[in-house]
Amino acid sequence: MSKDIERIQSIVTEKRVKLHVFEPSKRKIWTVVGIGDEHWLDPDNHYCSCPGFYFGQMIGKTTCYHLESAELARKENQAETIIFSDEEFSNFISALISDL
Repeated sequence: MSKDIERIQSIVTEKRVKLHVFEPSKRKIWTVVGIGDEHWLDPDNHYCSCPGFYFGQMIGKTTCYHLESAELARKENQAETIIFSDEEFSNFISALISDL
């Protein structure tokens, strides 16, 4: 088994793929929590905020292990869903951006 596959499976089984749902609007933000960092992503539009995704795009890669982890978590219904109120959305986004 390759290191990437092991890493992806570990992220999924450790419930480090998070789906943040804001209610009542049903806005969704996906994150993958790493060791000392957290990246937000949009699996539907194949985007991740990690440097590996950014630099990989320059050499023709279309994904990163965070996106692959989110896809596996979605497929296996293993993402941790966290419910927030819409009033918390702007603070959540501000905190996410400040971590970039």
